[in-house]
Amino acid sequence: VIVTSLVTLTISFHNLWTTVLPGAYGSSVKCLTSQASGPPKRPLNGYMRFVMQQQPIITRQHPEIKSVDIIRKIAQQWRTLSPEQKRPFEEASVRAREQFKVDLQRYQAQLSPAQAQQQALEKRARTAKRKAIRKKRELTSLGKPKRPRSAFNIFMSEHFEEARGATTQAKMKSLFEDWKNLFSHQKQVYTHLAEDDKIRYKNEMKSWEDHMVEIGREDLVREQSLSIRKKATGRSTTASKKSAKTKTKAKTKAKSTSTSTAAKKTGVKGKAQAARKTKSSSTKNT
Repeated sequence: VIVTSLVTLTISFHNLWTTVLPGAYGSSVKCLTSQASGPPKRPLNGYMRFVMQQQPIITRQHPEIKSVDIIRKIAQQWRTLSPEQKRPFEEASVRAREQFKVDLQRYQAQLSPAQAQQQALEKRARTAKRKAIRKKRELTSLGKPKRPRSAFNIFMSEHFEEARGATTQAKMKSLFEDWKNLFSHQKQVYTHLAEDDKIRYKNEMKSWEDHMVEIGREDLVREQSLSIRKKATGRSTTASKKSAKTKTKAKTKAKSTSTSTAAKKTGVKGKAQAARKTKSSSTKNT
């Protein structure tokens, strides 16, 4: 994921920056920090400047290497550089960031209120999109089960290779036509498979959400599942309280009964002792 992200960043920055690269590692990088038609572009950090410098060199030296391998090779080179060799790239990045702040303030000052509001909306949309991508990657890394497929999706995945059409769109269109022309009993096969997949998803999601609760990631559990879990916990707690209350009452009753029985025994014993004393006194008087 990291390597792929670096490749994407490299390609995007390559379209926006101009590199002046005569010489070895000590060469500086001159970049375009603003455009007349839009806001200034964020400058590259020291590492990305090094990547932009070395990518064309390694591509010329090893034209058969894939882009991912090129980025990996450049990353290895960067790790072997000394602080002195990295310093020109990092200092250039600091200067570019300072210039970027100046350019950004100048650009924002010339915007109308409507333009500033539009830019704020676009920024929030980009932020929300990045968060969604990060969350999707996180859920994938945590092993969240895949959603169940519909009957048509199962049919499409089974017949996509032999479908008519040269493009993906053409193939999907032909598959949709074939799906509509299927008899009911033919569709029923895929409907049953879809129902089985729903059961699979339900069971896997329950196990996955239980695991998320165990590791302290309740924020990833669906609200419906949390509600069901809370209700079940509440019922269990209520039952435990009732059971404890019943046991306490039973113990109290047993204790009361025992005390009453002991008191009765004590009273009977006391009466017997009093009677014996009375009888003994009468005998002595006689």
